[in-house]
Amino acid sequence: MISGVVTKGINGIPRIPGDKSISHRSIIIPSISNGICEINNILHSEDVIHTLEAFKLMGVEVEKNEKKLIIHGKGLNSLNVSNNEIYLGNSGTSARLLTGLLSSQKFKSVLTGDKSLSNRPMRRIAEPLIKMNAKIHTTNGSLPITIEKSDLKSTDIDLEIPSAQIKSGLLLAAINTKGETKITENKITRDHTEIMLESFGANIDIQKKGGRKIIKIIGQKELVSNNIDVPNDLSSSAFFIVSALINKNSRIILKNINNNPTRNGIILALKKMGAKISLINERINNNEKICDIEVVNSNLHGVELGPEFADLMIDEYPILAVAASFASSPSIFRGLKELRVKESDRLKLILINLQNCGVDCKSENDDLFIYPSKNYKIKNNFIQTDFDHRIAMSFCVMGTKIGPLNIENSECINTSFPTFKEQLNKLGGRIF
Repeated sequence: MISGVVTKGINGIPRIPGDKSISHRSIIIPSISNGICEINNILHSEDVIHTLEAFKLMGVEVEKNEKKLIIHGKGLNSLNVSNNEIYLGNSGTSARLLTGLLSSQKFKSVLTGDKSLSNRPMRRIAEPLIKMNAKIHTTNGSLPITIEKSDLKSTDIDLEIPSAQIKSGLLLAAINTKGETKITENKITRDHTEIMLESFGANIDIQKKGGRKIIKIIGQKELVSNNIDVPNDLSSSAFFIVSALINKNSRIILKNINNNPTRNGIILALKKMGAKISLINERINNNEKICDIEVVNSNLHGVELGPEFADLMIDEYPILAVAASFASSPSIFRGLKELRVKESDRLKLILINLQNCGVDCKSENDDLFIYPSKNYKIKNNFIQTDFDHRIAMSFCVMGTKIGPLNIENSECINTSFPTFKEQLNKLGGRIF
């Protein structure tokens, strides 16, 4: 894929896909609930499809039409053993959430993934589950994972790593475990699992004390299905937001965007940089905060963000780094350790690719320093993605200012945003 310079600005109303995190949970939680769940606006991407196929392998009946996905729930303990290994492609969310869920089931499961997913750390979910008496065997700390039949025991777990995927895996194990499980979160992470479990009738209590969250869940209470309207994805919106901010004569409106306060760090960060971003028509849907967003091209300035921002927007640092490259002063982003264990070593790829684009940048420890310039001379227009969708989309946006950039393995974008190229081009982008 080649990304070229935009000449007339980025303008219009892009069609943003459904939220990826909520889409995964919109399959998982209704599948273990009683009743029928109709899901509107679910994301039809490769990652989400792998989650859906996993539950179909375990006997969940699914109907599809153009607008809705209909899931016939089987209840907490009614999933069927899969006769095959469960292949999850590149989806870390699927792997960690299913590891938790399946550890409480009464059959053996084996989870596998592609080369990239098979290099991602899985001990971080396996070890707290083992404290609950789960029988989990990783392959040198990664996939494939074998999950044996076991009787889980409720316990108190203090989360050492701030991760919504780990927390969610533990919640999905606890929901089918006798007694009260207490999970203490010392840093904020996205809370879609708690929100949806509560709306499906889980016996869950959430208390916030300072910067900590204590979640208590009493297991083995059957869940009751509700219909779900999936809001549009803020993480996917971020690429369009930055495209409009850095290109002159640009104005876009994004509709029905998830504005969950555990996810909106990218909006807060860009506003600190002077971005003209307005949140309009704010409302609540399925207990999630939703809004429309208006974005106008802006003169950005640099900013220093502490590690607390990483808890709210770790996935958005690649596109934020692109925005910072066109600011009027340097930026420092601190505490980016988790970027190294995403779909790729994103911190390494941000540095390599920005430097290839002529941007002066460096990392020290887990901090990223970007020193912008008014004029960039491309040193190498080949963008290395390591099959990471967010790196690919971020440097497509970079190309709208300094292109042409050759984005390798751009098909990886299909894991989260299959229509990205089409939507950006409708707004005035030049991707070929």
